[in-house]
Amino acid sequence: MLNERSSIDACLDTIADQDLDAAYEVLVVDGGSRDGSRERVAERCSRDPRFRLLENPAGLVSSALNRAIAVARGNFLVRVDAHTLLSPDYVRTCLAVLAETGADNVGGPMRPVGSTAFGRAVAIAMVSRFGIGTAPFRFATRRREVDTVYLGAFPMNLFDRLGGFDEGLLRNQDYEMNYRICQAGGRIVVDPAIDCRYLTRPDGRSLWAQFSSYGFWKWRMLRRHPKSLKLRQLAPPAFVASLAGGGAGSLFGLLSSRPLLAWAALLPILLWSLTAALSSLWALRRHAPATVVRLPLVFAILHLAWGSGFLRSLLTPVPAGSPPVAPGPPRATPPETA
Repeated sequence: MLNERSSIDACLDTIADQDLDAAYEVLVVDGGSRDGSRERVAERCSRDPRFRLLENPAGLVSSALNRAIAVARGNFLVRVDAHTLLSPDYVRTCLAVLAETGADNVGGPMRPVGSTAFGRAVAIAMVSRFGIGTAPFRFATRRREVDTVYLGAFPMNLFDRLGGFDEGLLRNQDYEMNYRICQAGGRIVVDPAIDCRYLTRPDGRSLWAQFSSYGFWKWRMLRRHPKSLKLRQLAPPAFVASLAGGGAGSLFGLLSSRPLLAWAALLPILLWSLTAALSSLWALRRHAPATVVRLPLVFAILHLAWGSGFLRSLLTPVPAGSPPVAPGPPRATPPETA
């Protein structure tokens, strides 16, 4: 958690109301919130002994997860981000799927919802293959093995074997962990019965910051594990690069009186615009026009932010003398609860 006053109460309510016949603890790891959300969590901890507030001075998601791993007293770790609302059977279903499959990580498809008109358009885009790509876990309709899942639930002994999350990554630490699981011969399973809701960013500025960061840290993760690259991950940076090249080519065509060259150079953006328009029209089957009209802008932010972040990382040298950061340490506390 970091400055999540608008969502943390609803998130923790869904965690407190889990339909589970086993004891569980809730570790809320705060990265230095200054908006009052830390005080709200502290108040909840004072009246519900299942909740514990932990400090995360580094402020990173990976260091927060490693902090939880180090002190957790249970046999399983169920990750929940502060933008998530769980169904009442979420944890119970995660544990059942872990037991039935023997997997090292399980999760459900990301099911986004928005609290604003813009956020609702983001939710539509995040279940669109054009908007967010073709990662199998996003569109799973049956239980199957995948290369990554949203959030995740893990047996704690996994971290004894593989270590914790990589604290050298500001983002993509979950994908990096899942890649290590697969490389070690482990299995990751998505099951649509594992149900939660993801609260999307409410405005364009916060969405741009989110996806620009995702793109930037994807390249840093690929430097560690180049074989983890998927072709789908190259589409946004290729699109951004084609825009830059197309703009230069179109200008050259106009200045040199070659209109055919000018139009040919603009082909990538014309194709993108056509696909964005068709995807938006397709969304009209199920969604209100007032929401769908925002979709082209959302598509543009998703693709341009992620792609430009990736290219910016590609062109930004890693500081000299900065060795790769090893994964975080395994837990230090033996299990006490289920």
